[in-house]
Amino acid sequence: MIDLRSDTVTKPTKAMREAMMTAPVGDDVYGDDPTVNQLEALAAEVTGKEAALFVCSGTMGNQVAIMSHTCPGQEMIASVHSHVIIHEQGGHARLSHLSAALVNEPHGVSAEAVRTLFRNPHDIHAPITSLLCLENALGDGTVVPLDKIRAAAEAAHELGMKVHMDGARLFNAATTLGVPASEVAKDVDSVMFCLSKGLCAPIGSMLCGTKEFILRARRNRKVLGGGLRQAGVLAACGLLAINDMTTRLDEDHRNAKTLAAMLADIPGIKVNLDSIQINMVFFEIEKPNFNHKGFVEYLHNNGVLINGLAGGQYRFVTHNDVSREQVITAAGLVREYLIA
Repeated sequence: MIDLRSDTVTKPTKAMREAMMTAPVGDDVYGDDPTVNQLEALAAEVTGKEAALFVCSGTMGNQVAIMSHTCPGQEMIASVHSHVIIHEQGGHARLSHLSAALVNEPHGVSAEAVRTLFRNPHDIHAPITSLLCLENALGDGTVVPLDKIRAAAEAAHELGMKVHMDGARLFNAATTLGVPASEVAKDVDSVMFCLSKGLCAPIGSMLCGTKEFILRARRNRKVLGGGLRQAGVLAACGLLAINDMTTRLDEDHRNAKTLAAMLADIPGIKVNLDSIQINMVFFEIEKPNFNHKGFVEYLHNNGVLINGLAGGQYRFVTHNDVSREQVITAAGLVREYLIA
């Protein structure tokens, strides 16, 4: 099957499976797992931070970060379109007891929005604004320019706030921007990135920040059930994800552009080619009375897995397990269905 549903479906590489078999392990809650320790040191290095923590998922990493930067009753600022708001079950409210001031801007959070939504700390009627949550790359497949990230972070810091970045696809953003991941994360206090998704590790994400922050985060990870034992078998994949898989992401980006261009050439499909900045292709089908269910079933029956319509759009995602030839095949099947 050609699986275009997400880059979360990537399989561990052969090298990862072999590394899992031979990885030195220990009890990570005691700090005894040498492979986890090596992974955390590497993650800190590549993001330019002092320390890092291995967590089970991107959601856990974001929620641990929020817990570790704030106190109950405070407020955070985030985009209404961000993962921490729409895909984490309101974890900021349920776990950290925070309210959220939401920014309804299409391409990340601006410095102006930060200053506008910041609460007067002397107003006893208002919560204390303590955290700004940013994201790069964005869930719509676009990348926020570094100057916009820097301006928003500087505004937050001037107001006494901490800044966390959801960098689930941090290395995709870095690849598009042509800079190291550390440059993307330079202006924030903490950053999370996924080892799964396009980097092919089966499980895990990294949370990076200062040593003091990571000490708090380690405690908060434990209360969420994230204290792992012989996790080196997973961390071994993470080492390969960072060292090897980050260097090939441009291939996924090129395949996404190829796919987008082929889809845009099909009558009835609308694609904004300028928005294809990482490995995601969003498009609309503009045909009256179009059979969306039949479209999904047709592709499935012909060897292509996709998600259904969401928010009026389809999303196709390229990754390590999808070749250029498979992208061309998938686009051809879409054309067949639409012009039949």
